[in-house]
Amino acid sequence: MTVSETPTAPATPGAPPPSGPSGRRLDRAWWQALAIRYAMVWVMLLVILFFSYRSARFGTLDNLQTIAVAAAPFALIALGQTLVILTGGIDLSVGSVIAVSGMTGAAFAVAFPGQVLPAVVGAVAVGLLAGAINGALVAAVGVPPFIATLGMLTAASGVAYVIGGGAPINGLPPEFGRIANTTVFGLQIPIVLMIVGIVGLGLMMRRTSYGMRIYAVGGNRAAAEIAGIRSGRILFSVYAISGALAGISGLMLASRVISGAPNLGQGYELDAIAAVVIGGASLLGGRGTIWGTALGLLLIQTLNNGLDLLVVPAYWQNVIKGVLIVAAVAVDIWATRRRVT
Repeated sequence: MTVSETPTAPATPGAPPPSGPSGRRLDRAWWQALAIRYAMVWVMLLVILFFSYRSARFGTLDNLQTIAVAAAPFALIALGQTLVILTGGIDLSVGSVIAVSGMTGAAFAVAFPGQVLPAVVGAVAVGLLAGAINGALVAAVGVPPFIATLGMLTAASGVAYVIGGGAPINGLPPEFGRIANTTVFGLQIPIVLMIVGIVGLGLMMRRTSYGMRIYAVGGNRAAAEIAGIRSGRILFSVYAISGALAGISGLMLASRVISGAPNLGQGYELDAIAAVVIGGASLLGGRGTIWGTALGLLLIQTLNNGLDLLVVPAYWQNVIKGVLIVAAVAVDIWATRRRVT
């Protein structure tokens, strides 16, 4: 009489492999799955170890704070970009929205000297308005996200120059500079906003029905609508959130230098998209996390900082970042095929 062998359940990433002969056969697959799942974490650790070895300044507390301050404005727009990309869209306008929001905040600071609230409300409102226009064009009119946000990129950039008459707005009151340069519990306001944004949106995407609806719309919009999800409202809201976060970012950047520049935020949209993609999100929508975006953002800023400390020319830094983006996408495609097979 023979006893049939009970089939072994497949190992899942993050859980230890079962013991016994069958478990030993799964060891290799389990370690491969674990390596794939946390690939960017391993890359981040290797980058930190490399720069710590090459530069004694890299691991200092002051330098870590420098990385965090530099990452904060990018974090806000990258978080908004994550929500948009999860729906299968893209927001190319965030760099120009940063510029027009920063110029609006600076203009309000000049018009209302000694008052901070008008500058804050004005900058965030302009960003929200730009995002709402993008959302309306995509959700209600049906304009492709690439075209809608590309148009907003051009229009908002022009408006930023109109606000300043083609020149930066200087001579701002010191109260405007305190918006971003004030510290709370030893951390500057931009860092606090970055932490709050990552934690808040991360929990929202994992624990709320709104987050699940975003994933559903990005995964299959037709199926989501059949299930009763109003995809138009979801699309409108994510673009509005992206615009508002870009408005806050523009205000923080202008406040840091106590000046409004019409070219503020130029090219930031590319770094934001890079952070989302490196963090594991799919440009087709439906897959990605806020935590992954935060890791991708920190990886990019750590690379920028470490390469600056090693006095690597800026053009080589762009080459390295470009290779990293392509490598991240290639690894993601490879990992997806491995999961399917």
